[in-house]
Amino acid sequence: MIENKSPPFFITFEGGEGVGKSTQVNRLSRFLSERSIDHIVTREPGGSKSAEIIRDLLVNGEPDQWDPETELLLHFAARRDHLARKITPALDDGLWVLCDRFVDSTYAYQGYGHGISPNLIDNIYKFVADEVFPDLTFILDLNPEEGIQRTKKRSLSNKEVLSEDRYERMELEFHKRIRKGFKEIALTNRERCVLVDASLGEQEIYNNIVSIVIARCLEIIA
Repeated sequence: MIENKSPPFFITFEGGEGVGKSTQVNRLSRFLSERSIDHIVTREPGGSKSAEIIRDLLVNGEPDQWDPETELLLHFAARRDHLARKITPALDDGLWVLCDRFVDSTYAYQGYGHGISPNLIDNIYKFVADEVFPDLTFILDLNPEEGIQRTKKRSLSNKEVLSEDRYERMELEFHKRIRKGFKEIALTNRERCVLVDASLGEQEIYNNIVSIVIARCLEIIA
């Protein structure tokens, strides 16, 4: 039997477009619920009422409607509100937090993708985050061409997803830089980050994720 006898964990899911993050977040949430582990599921950009307003500015519209620096600051404005109003209170209350994207996406998209200095991202993060950082991060890795094709298929049956396609419409080279960025983030943060092959089947990916969560976050009670 598995019991939640550990402190709350902050677990994030990262990766490029169409890698299946949201699916795995929801599956892990069900896994925790079945074991009576109190938690919340959230996302970025967004997650709080005001941050969702900023999300709309970031994920809709033309790919070039923001310059990289403005885009970066919008993400951090949303993140600050998300942290202050949802993530930090949940952790303080002893809840686990499962988040679909967090600051690693900023390093990958605005850093590697748009060429913003990682030192600048570091400094802004230190200003807004109050030293809150994920305990465990799953980085789902997939060829960008396949990921974009997945998002196009998904959009046909989901009007909300269809409208939130600003990043998906950016050039392929941008997405290749993002993938390279996520791989380098995983390589340089091995204690926290786990690189997951997102070309595998959904169930196999889920099994891999659950086994790691059990090993790192849960105690096994005989």
